[in-house]
Amino acid sequence: MRANSGQRGAARWAAAVPVAVAVALAVTGCGQTQLGAAALYGGQRISASTLADEIANLNSGYQQYHAKVQIPYKPAAMPREVLTWMLRFAATNQVAAREGINVTAAEAQAQLASERSAAAQSGDTLREIAVLSGLPPDMLPKVGRWLAIESRLQDLLDNGVAPTTTAGRDALGAAIEHQQCLAAKSLNIKVNPQYGTFDYTSLEVVPSVVTLSGLSAAGKSHAKAPATTC
Repeated sequence: MRANSGQRGAARWAAAVPVAVAVALAVTGCGQTQLGAAALYGGQRISASTLADEIANLNSGYQQYHAKVQIPYKPAAMPREVLTWMLRFAATNQVAAREGINVTAAEAQAQLASERSAAAQSGDTLREIAVLSGLPPDMLPKVGRWLAIESRLQDLLDNGVAPTTTAGRDALGAAIEHQQCLAAKSLNIKVNPQYGTFDYTSLEVVPSVVTLSGLSAAGKSHAKAPATTC
């Protein structure tokens, strides 16, 4: 199995969303989502059938690459991986709306072309990096807009001057994380517990935690639970 140069691209995408330590949360029942919905956000819903279609798209890529590269998740985690990306894109669009960030189609395409070029230099394709990142390849067109908004947000927060010290970079990362969290919170994201729970600081769907049994929905204990505050 070859070394994953594509995983560097996957890590680059993941790095755009800062990760923080989670705090305790108990999740009980399925009443927080409408019948047939995998998730709700901002008055919109992601249906179970839509999620199933995207899981199938991701699985197709997974089957294509898993024998060649080390993919950092198992097929059972695909629902969480896919929902993470769908909700992450929604949260980033909300950041743009809250901060008055306007990204043109040309800017999004340029950002995606830059990612494609970076992948090619490593001997990879965007499709491969998408699969390594848990992103259904048919959702790749959304990546350019997502990254362009992230870049604009950074420019707003650092006034167009990138920090040169570790402390400055850490402070910028925390500020970006806070704005993303606030945007996500304003969407009042609800995930069907059968798929997991949304962590507002890492902007990802993680396994649900049930406090009565101390077990997750997958039947395994977890020391940390999703963050629900910013």
